[in-house]
Amino acid sequence: YAIGGVSPLGHANPVRLVLDQDLQRFAQIWAAAGTPFSVFPLSPAQLIMLTGADWADIRQEPVA
Repeated sequence: YAIGGVSPLGHANPVRLVLDQDLQRFAQIWAAAGTPFSVFPLSPAQLIMLTGADWADIRQEPVA
């Protein structure tokens, strides 16, 4: 997805959100509000507080 293509907040209907657990290694991450021109910084703790989502291992290892 393009930056801002999928906002983690503000959906009209409930959606199931999962957060990539690898994001927890950063002090500051960037989220977007549906466009590449609406990005905002926050901490992983703030992201989980705002979304109520769970951390998940969603990484896909490359095929050898």
